[in-house]
Amino acid sequence: MDPIAHHTHTPDVSFDGGDLDCGNGLLLLIRRHIDPLPRGGLLEILSSEVSVDEDLPAWCRLTRNELVSWTKVGRQRSFLVCKGTLAERAAAPQTAPAPTQAAPTLPARRQPVPAPAIPPLAVMGIGSWPRPRWMVEAMHAHVEGRLAEQAFHETADDAVRLAVAAQERAGVDVVTDGEQRRDSYASFVASRLDNCQLIPLTDLLPLVDDPEEFAAELRALDIPAGEVRHPAVFGPLVRSRPLVAHEVDFARTVTEKPVKVALPGPYLLTRTMWMECISDQAYDSREALAQDIVRVLREELADLLDAGAALIQFDEPVLSEVVFAGAKNKRSFMCGALSESLGPDHELGFARDLLNAALAGFPRERTALHVCRGNWTPDESVALSGSYAPLVTTLSQVRVGAYLLEMCTPRAGEMEVLRALPDDARLGVGVVNQKHAAVEETDAVAARIAQAIDLFGRERVLLHPDCGFATFADNPICAGGTAQDKLAAIARAADRFR
Repeated sequence: MDPIAHHTHTPDVSFDGGDLDCGNGLLLLIRRHIDPLPRGGLLEILSSEVSVDEDLPAWCRLTRNELVSWTKVGRQRSFLVCKGTLAERAAAPQTAPAPTQAAPTLPARRQPVPAPAIPPLAVMGIGSWPRPRWMVEAMHAHVEGRLAEQAFHETADDAVRLAVAAQERAGVDVVTDGEQRRDSYASFVASRLDNCQLIPLTDLLPLVDDPEEFAAELRALDIPAGEVRHPAVFGPLVRSRPLVAHEVDFARTVTEKPVKVALPGPYLLTRTMWMECISDQAYDSREALAQDIVRVLREELADLLDAGAALIQFDEPVLSEVVFAGAKNKRSFMCGALSESLGPDHELGFARDLLNAALAGFPRERTALHVCRGNWTPDESVALSGSYAPLVTTLSQVRVGAYLLEMCTPRAGEMEVLRALPDDARLGVGVVNQKHAAVEETDAVAARIAQAIDLFGRERVLLHPDCGFATFADNPICAGGTAQDKLAAIARAADRFR
């Protein structure tokens, strides 16, 4: 498209990107301004950077937003972009986006809330639960600035009530809130931290070395790049409100059972948030970013313990990518970790040290670590595969009270390998596979439980599915009814050993 003398349409919103290029923050500014607009809304982008002439039209094609026109006077450029297509603007009257409300400030806790003990052979989910369609729609509207904070949480409260009730009907001993307020198990953190935001994966394509190869990899891995959002850091991280403590506060009002909550681990967050093309504007290195991530997680851990969370689980599935991704050593989508790694020995040591720094000084018996091999698609053929053998040394060095591990799928190898883990830690064993549509027979689940008891002792064993039922809100692994049936199968089998 050639430049014209004047735009024939009036923008609804305008901002000046100065001399920023798409790899140095301009795409973040575009996303921040275009998200709150309704379909058909017009955004004017002012820029003096010559590379934007090619990069912005490419971004528009990838994100399916229409470049309506652009002008050029000397170095100054003006791009008029329609959210969606201009035809959508003609089809509906434009209204200004509703202003978002500030997040409510939680009252300070004057004294810690006691947490109930978790018994041996306790049945629990890993974390996520399929979200109702209306919850997913509310989530998108909230992330894009079209739904106020209070209205979003009122909607999420209803979804949590349904998720908790389903788990209780299944007969679990420990509940989660189903992560109903999260767009995914990890990237949601970007919507809770200052100087961090969520951007669709399609926005990242112009920033990688080979956009076509990266896009092909996403398609091969069954990843909806237009729907899945990724955290992007554009300034020093600040935790001005809880990440998930408010989830525990509400969950405890709708159940008498112990409440477990999952947090993305410090290594996972470092791998997902560190992108050389964006993060290095705020941090000199990923190690510097990791220090702030550890600080934020320690602040959150203290809040969660005071809130009465019975078990706080760090999710670190990307450890599997470190040892099982093979010799390719390139970008991988594994669990959203897009940045490159520096080799297994270095990465495992880095992950161990970050986890121990986050956990130091907190009661070990109320902490857990979850590891799996990828849970974004029911297609087992694209997930990683391999025994825990390359990981047990690192896992053993993490000062955590329980390991909640994928074990039902053949991709996880033999259970006996886990005997190398510390004797004073509890072992959570995956005994149903959330990727399979069929619900496991009680006898088959009971056989896995019996094996775990023989290997680790009844007092140490906890029971759960291999992973969550809906890692990504837009891409759940299974339906809510199936999730409830699978937890019920674990509960029935566990009853044989009580």
